[in-house]
Amino acid sequence: MNILINSLIAFVAIEHLYFLILEMFLWTQPKGIKTFGLKSKEFAEETKVLAANQGLYNGFLAAGLIWSLLIDNLQISIFFLSCVIIAGIYGAYSTKKVRLFYVQSIPAIFALLLIIFN
Repeated sequence: MNILINSLIAFVAIEHLYFLILEMFLWTQPKGIKTFGLKSKEFAEETKVLAANQGLYNGFLAAGLIWSLLIDNLQISIFFLSCVIIAGIYGAYSTKKVRLFYVQSIPAIFALLLIIFN
């Protein structure tokens, strides 16, 4: 079971590293504009500082999850997975994009449930 739990935690961490890359480095590129459904390149340019800030926070979530794996501490994993879940719920609510919940929160929910019921 630990392999499955650690794999899910690693998956969530990798997702957030990818979000960091998208938001900090690809926001104004075609990949970032398409991924986030931005209305124009100009809008992307105007909001790139905000996106980079978002990306940094996603990086912190990834770092916390990686740290929890390196020191093998499920309590720290639970904290950071909970942060990811809350961020996904709020993101989906505030942007009205339910897909965000599925991409961000569902893997973290699965990992958290496995930890709790293990």
